[in-house]
Parts: sequence; C-alpha cells; structure tokens
Amino acid sequence: MILPIRVLVLEDHPFVRAVAVKMLTQLGCEAVFQASDGEQALAVLDEVGAVDIALCDLCMEGMDGLEFFRQVGQSGLVGSIIISSSLSADLRRAVRQIVALSGLRLLGDVGKPLHPQALGQLLEKHLISPREERVPQPAPPPVCANEVRHALHDGQFQPYYQPKVDLLSGAVCGVEVLVRWNHPFRGLLSPVAFLPELERAGLLDSLLFTQIDQALTLQRQAREQGFAVNVAFNLHAQQLANPQLVPTIRGILALQGTPGSSLTFELTESGLLEAPATSLESLVRLRMMGCQLSIDDFGAGFSSLQRLCQLPFNEIKLDAEFVRTFEDQPRCRAVISSTLALGEALGMSVVIEGVETEQQRQQLLDLGCTQAQGYLFARPMSGPDLLRWLQASALAQQKT
Repeated sequence: MILPIRVLVLEDHPFVRAVAVKMLTQLGCEAVFQASDGEQALAVLDEVGAVDIALCDLCMEGMDGLEFFRQVGQSGLVGSIIISSSLSADLRRAVRQIVALSGLRLLGDVGKPLHPQALGQLLEKHLISPREERVPQPAPPPVCANEVRHALHDGQFQPYYQPKVDLLSGAVCGVEVLVRWNHPFRGLLSPVAFLPELERAGLLDSLLFTQIDQALTLQRQAREQGFAVNVAFNLHAQQLANPQLVPTIRGILALQGTPGSSLTFELTESGLLEAPATSLESLVRLRMMGCQLSIDDFGAGFSSLQRLCQLPFNEIKLDAEFVRTFEDQPRCRAVISSTLALGEALGMSVVIEGVETEQQRQQLLDLGCTQAQGYLFARPMSGPDLLRWLQASALAQQKT
C-alpha cells in the first residue's frame, strides 16, 4: 500500500540514514528523499519541492537541525517535523519548543534507534490529522472606546461560566466567570477582541462590577435550586491600585446579601511580581472580607515563589500547558506533583486547568489532584445553560 506521504530524511550518519530511508520505504511512503545536513536538505527541497514530513537528526557536522528549522520555517516546504536524535530527553524537549517557534509543526519525537512501529504510528497520525495550513488567523476587527462604552451601557457584555469540579466525586466546586461580547453585527466576540480597548478606556472596573452583580444573581438562583456555587472572577493586577475596588465590591455584596466567601478573584502571576503596597492592601482587604484569592496560570510566566509566600493567595491554578504535555514529559508530571505538594504545604488548594481527556483525569487523580477545570467536564456556557447543566450533573451523580 502506497501512502501519499513525501518524506525527507536529514541524517549525517550514512548507515543510520540508509536504515531510515529503507524503513520509510517499507512503510509505504510515496517518496523518500535524503540529505546529510541542513544545507544539503535545503538544496533537495529546492529541487524536489515541498515534503510532508522531515525526519531530522539534530547534531550534524554541517548545518545542524536547529539551523535547518530556522531556515525552512514559514517557507511552506516542510509540513511536519519528526525528531530522531540520541540527545538527552531534556534537550529534545527544548528542541520541540524551537520547532514550534520556527513556525513548524512537530509530528513526534522517536529518538534513536528508529523503530518501525513508532515511525508507522506517526505516519498514521499524519494521515488521520494532516497538517493544518499555517494561515494566519485574521485579527479581530478593531474596536474603539465609544463602541465598548456603548456595549457596556447596553448590556452587550455577557458572562459565561466554566465549572471547576471535584475529580473524586464529580461535584461542582465553583465556576469561573468569563466575558463574551454579544455584538449586534459581529456575533459573539472573545475577550481578545475587546479587553485591550476596555483597559485603555479605563472600563475594566465597570465591567467587573457589572459581572459581579450578574453572577451573584445567578448564584442566588442556583442556591434556590440547591446548588452552592462559588463564583470566580478574573482580576487584572492594575485594578488592585483602584482605592474604590474593595469598597465597591463590598457594597455589591451587601446589596445582594451575599458573603464574601462566595467569591474568588483570580489574578495571573505575571502582573504580581512587582505589586505595590496599594495592591497588597487591596488583596488583604479582599481576604478580610472572606473572598478567596487564586493565582491563575501558575507556571506560565516567571513564577516567583517568594511572591507566592508574600501575597495572601489561598488557591493555585496550574497552567493548562502542563496537562497537555505531562503524558510524555516526565518533567511536567514532576511540576504537577511538586505544585500539589507546595499547595498542601502552604495550605492552598490547587486547581489543574486544561483537562480534556478521561486519561488525564485518572492520571491527575493518581498524582493526588482533587480539583480541575477543562473541556472534559464543561465548556464555558451562559447562565441559563449553567443552571441546566448543574441539574443534569446532579442527576448523573445520583445514578452513579
């Protein structure tokens, strides 16, 4: 059976290169080309045209694999990269990032020596999910300050809710409030289209206060149906400097007759590394009101353990990237285990973001994780949909 796959083998050792070419040919590849270093590989591509896959060694006497990635990236001449190298696993992990930053798709890492089964699985993966064309996504149409002001005034910004669940019981621990713009002409817009302009216009606080009021109303409806749901809001670090932030939140809670313990505020670590005294005061006052504080996307930036100890957080949300890669990267698994241990030592709960498969859920349970968030459980949804989802989830738990 001939597979419609064109492969370029980039390997400087003649015997290993010959083995790779023979193996790919026996696996049924339509065409297999070869080169002894990156410079020769570029010349082959100029002669034969684009290939679907480049099977690349990294260390070579001539142009090495890293330089080849840089040269061929964004050219469209190589669809995907398979790394085949005897370098240590930690170095190969770093190279994966280089492949992505070069604008190339990493199909897999087979190490050395080559095994037909592993190589065949990657060829099958390519056929099942062929390369996505790297067509730049169009930037969202720009919006102006007047547009976002009118949208805020007219109630076009709508809260969407994504549950956080207990991995052991499946019970809902809380929901994160995400904002969407229900634009009258452009449809539903994600935050990337409007949050920068809201920030420039100084309207983040107005949006937050509106979100809190809406979410507390929904929270009360859920409570009347028998569901106690903590509600989490994303808070930008610069908002902490507003002296009216905490008094306004306190006033909304008083009007709604809701305790502060029913709210969580999530802040990304990147904005907190140099938090001024006024920001620290706001964090402390939120905690004094009973609100929970969560450090979001932990590990995605330059994590400061010192700041984690200094600031009054009681929840860590570990960035989703660790879950996406921990099945084949022992270091990511170690980071998750260490973060769970750190949370326990500091008396902080740990929520793992980005859980999408049942296998990931089970592996996290094996590591001792109890709380998670991700598409495996639920996608962000409107308020009415959340109430229906809570009822359906409760019924499902009763049956199990």
